[in-house]
Amino acid sequence: MSKVTTALKRILVGRPQRSDKLGDTLLPKRLALPVFASDALSSVAYAPEEIFVTLSIAGIGAYSFSPWIGLCVVVVLLTVVTSYRQNVHAYPSGGGDYEVATVNLGRYAGLTVASALLVDYTLTVAVSISSAAANMGALVPFVATHKVSFAVAAIVLLTAINLRGIRESGTAFAIPTYAFMFGVAAMIIWGLTRVVILNDPIQAASANLQLVAEGNKLTGFALVFLVLRSFTQGCAALTGVEAISNGVPAFKKPKSRNAATTLLLLGGIAVSLVMGMITLARLTGVKVAEDPATQLRGAPPGYQQQTMVAQLADAVFGNFRPGFYFVVVFTALILVLAANTAFNGFPVLGSILAQDHYLPRQLHTRGDRLAFSNGILFLAGFAVVLVVGFQAEVTRLIPLYTVGVFVSFTLSQTGMLRHWNRLLSTETEPASRRRMRRSQAINGFGLTMTGVVLVLVLVTKFSEGAWIALAAMGGAYVLMLAIHRHYERVHEEIKLGEELPVLPARNHAIVLVSGLNLATVRAVGYARATRPDQLVAVTVNVDDNDTRRLTKAWNDRELPVPLKVIESPYREITRPVLDYVKRMRTDNPRDVVTVFIPEYVVGRWWEQLLHNQSALRLKGRLLFQPGVMVTSVPWQLESSERAKQRAIHRRRPESAPGAVRRGYPGWRPGAGGGATSAGGGVPGPPGTDAAHAPSGPTGTSGPTAHASPSEPR
Repeated sequence: MSKVTTALKRILVGRPQRSDKLGDTLLPKRLALPVFASDALSSVAYAPEEIFVTLSIAGIGAYSFSPWIGLCVVVVLLTVVTSYRQNVHAYPSGGGDYEVATVNLGRYAGLTVASALLVDYTLTVAVSISSAAANMGALVPFVATHKVSFAVAAIVLLTAINLRGIRESGTAFAIPTYAFMFGVAAMIIWGLTRVVILNDPIQAASANLQLVAEGNKLTGFALVFLVLRSFTQGCAALTGVEAISNGVPAFKKPKSRNAATTLLLLGGIAVSLVMGMITLARLTGVKVAEDPATQLRGAPPGYQQQTMVAQLADAVFGNFRPGFYFVVVFTALILVLAANTAFNGFPVLGSILAQDHYLPRQLHTRGDRLAFSNGILFLAGFAVVLVVGFQAEVTRLIPLYTVGVFVSFTLSQTGMLRHWNRLLSTETEPASRRRMRRSQAINGFGLTMTGVVLVLVLVTKFSEGAWIALAAMGGAYVLMLAIHRHYERVHEEIKLGEELPVLPARNHAIVLVSGLNLATVRAVGYARATRPDQLVAVTVNVDDNDTRRLTKAWNDRELPVPLKVIESPYREITRPVLDYVKRMRTDNPRDVVTVFIPEYVVGRWWEQLLHNQSALRLKGRLLFQPGVMVTSVPWQLESSERAKQRAIHRRRPESAPGAVRRGYPGWRPGAGGGATSAGGGVPGPPGTDAAHAPSGPTGTSGPTAHASPSEPR
C-alpha cells in the first residue's frame, strides 16, 4: 500500500485496534439507542407523511382515516417490539431473525429471512438518505436540485464514520439523535399546547390550498384498497426494530437485558412521536399530495411542496425561526444517521452468514477498528446503486421498503412459536409453563399481525415496485445457496482421507531467465538450495542476438545449471513456457514441476506498472496447470529499500539505518534492494529483456557491469 493510501486510510479510519480491545467497543444503552434505533426513530419523519400522501389520492375527505391508520400502525409496532424483547432473551448471539428461523424452521427459512434482511438493510440506507435529501432541500434549495449527489456524499461520509468502529459511530450519532427526539417532541408538545390549551388556531402554510382527488373520487373497494395501501406505507415506521436483535453482542453486559430495555425505549418514543405528528398534522391542516402540481389548487406559481415535518415546524414555531431550523436540520441529520442502523445490522448479519459459508469469508473478518469493514463497504456500494437508480425519490423507494422486513418479522414469529412449543414439551414446572404460554401468545398475536401486514404489502405494493424487492431477495437467496455449495465442494475436495496423498516421485525445477543479472543469480541459487532432482534454466528465444549474448555470458560464467533455449518463432513468451512445462508433466506424470520466477520488488506504485507484468501473466497461467508449483523469488530494488526505511522511521524513529538482510545460498550476503541489477526490465519471464552484460561473480561485492536494456516485450 502506498504512503498516500496509508495516510488517507489512517485519517479516515484511525489507528488499528488490538483484538483484545474488543470489549472496549461495547455499547451502553445511551449509545446503543442512537446506533441501533435511529432507523425506527427517524421513520417519524416520513411514515406519517406517507400515510397522508397516499390518502391524498382520494381527496381531502380521506384524511379523516389518518388517526385510525396511525393507531393500527402503533398496535403493530408495539406488538413487534414486545415480540422482539423475547427474541433477544432467547437468542442473544446476534443472529436475530436469521438464527430464529434457521434453528426452528430450517436452513431454507433462515436463508429466506437473511435475504430479506440484506435487501431491507440496503433499502434502509437508500430510503433514509433520500428522505434526508428531501428534508434538507426544504432548507437549502441547492440540495433540492442535487438530491442524488447529496445522497451519495452522505453515504460516503457514513461509511467513513462506521469504518472507525461501532463505539465511535455511536458517540458521533448520539447528539443528533437525541437532538432530533427533543426537537420533534418539543414541536409536538408546543403545537398541541397552542391549539388545545391556548386556543391558538395555528395553520400550516398549505392549509388554505385545495386538495383534489386524482381523477374521480374513490369509493367502495377502491377506497378500502387505498386505505390499506396507506396503512402499509405507514408501516415503514417498523423498519429497524429487528436491528437490535442482530446487535445484541454489541451491548454491554447484561447484553440481553440492555437490548430488551433499548427496545422498550424505542417503542415508547416511536409511538409517541408518530401519533403526535399525525394529530398535529390534522389540527394544523397540513396538506401533502402525491402530485402537488395537479392535486393542490390555489398554490402560488413555482410552489415547492415541503415535507410534513418542515410544514409543522413552520406552523408551530412561527416567527421563532431558530425552532424551525433546529427541527428541520436535525430531522435531515437523523434521516442520514438512520442509515447507521443498517451499517451496524448488515455487517453483523453478513459476518454470521459468512461464518455459515453462505457469503464470502471476507465478510466474517474485522477490520483495523474491529468493525466488519468489508460488510460496511458492500452495503455502501449497494445503497449507492439504489440511490442513483431511483434518483433519491422516497416515494419510489418506499414500496420496495417494507417487503423484506415483514417477511423476516413473519418468519421470526413463526420460529418463536415453534421455539416455545419445543420448550413446553419438556418443561414440567407450572410457573415456567405459564410464562412460556404467555410468551407463546404474544408471538402468536405478532405472527397474525405481521402476516396480515405482509399480505397487504404484497397485494397493495406489488405492481408499484414490491416485485423488485422480491426479485432482489430471490437473487440473494440463490446467490447464497451457490456460495454455500461452492464452499462445501471445496471442503470435500481438500478434505484429508484416511490415507495421505502419494508423494511425487521426483521434483523437476525450472528457473525462468530473461538476462544474466543479480536477480537471476539469486533465483538460481535459491532453486539449487531446494535440492531438486533436476534443475534447468530456461529462456525463450524472441530475439536471436539477445539469446546468443545471453548464452555466451552464461557459458563464460560457468554457472552450474544448464541453460535451455526454447524457440518462439512468433515471439510469444507465455505459450512456449506452458508447452515446455506440459511436456515435462506428460513424460513424467508422477513428478512435480517447480517453476522459479525472479521478480522485482519496487517501492512506488508507478514502478509496478513498469515491471513484473509478464511474470504475472505467466504465474496466472501456470497456476492452472496440475502438478506445477510456482515460486516467486523477489529482488528488492533501491526504491523498495527506501520505502522500508521510511516505514521503520515512522514506526520507530530511533531505528534508522541498516536493516540487515538475510541472504540465500548462491549469492553474496546483503544483495537486496541496495544492489543494482545489470540491465533493466523484468527479470522473471524469459526473453523479455535484451542481453545483459555479465554480472559480478556470485559471492563477491564488486561493481556490476551493465548493458543497454531494451523494453520488455
